[in-house]
Amino acid sequence: MLKKLMMTVVSVFFLGFSSNSSMAVPVDLELQLLIDVSGSVDAGEYTLQMNGYRDAFQSAAVQSAVASGALGSIAVQLIQWSGAAQQAISLGWTQLTTAAEMNAFGNAIAGTVRAFGGSTAPGSAINFGAPLFANNGFEGTRLVIDVSGDGIQNDGANTSNARDAALASGIDAINGLTIGNVAGLQAWYQANVVGGTNAFHLHATGFSTFAAAIQNKLEREIRRVPEPGTLGLLGFGLVLAGVMARRRKHFA
Repeated sequence: MLKKLMMTVVSVFFLGFSSNSSMAVPVDLELQLLIDVSGSVDAGEYTLQMNGYRDAFQSAAVQSAVASGALGSIAVQLIQWSGAAQQAISLGWTQLTTAAEMNAFGNAIAGTVRAFGGSTAPGSAINFGAPLFANNGFEGTRLVIDVSGDGIQNDGANTSNARDAALASGIDAINGLTIGNVAGLQAWYQANVVGGTNAFHLHATGFSTFAAAIQNKLEREIRRVPEPGTLGLLGFGLVLAGVMARRRKHFA
């Protein structure tokens, strides 16, 4: 029984490859990090924020979460954002599988030069980021946007409209991480940023506590509980077969 199931999975896998030789690399998750670098984030806070991302990707908890996936691999992109026309790709889509790759990616984040320091336009950031999942060289079983910020929109595109458009285009979830004690910030993120399947919001009381919050957030976004026995094998085969047509379906 198990042998037949294995043969079926392998057959589906190679049939998919033969039908699409230019297939993108399958991963468990495509994760886009939208990082707030608006004027309310001072130089010290910027450093704390970037070092928090570095420490998270280099942590045993996040690296274990990646390894727990059916494919044991994710793809991540990092974008800095501020005002309506201020978005920059700081780190392009990068596959992360091994601890060494995640350690290197964390160091690259910590070494990123600040791009902006203007107004706060998370809606424009989402509008900028969502189309970048298409034709990025990866096929994820989940597509997630991770928005971190310390302020409410004061510039750019309507945030809730941008969120809804991104979800309609095929993004599975948009999660939020709020920072600091701006009045109404958490409720505003819940109402305007967070959305999609199993979407959630976390809060860091300040940039000094950001590192722990982002590690928790990344672990929750990445982690998959492996399926036991033959269900795990079948799930692996379905992942390999299913991701092939995903982006054509959502982004055509």
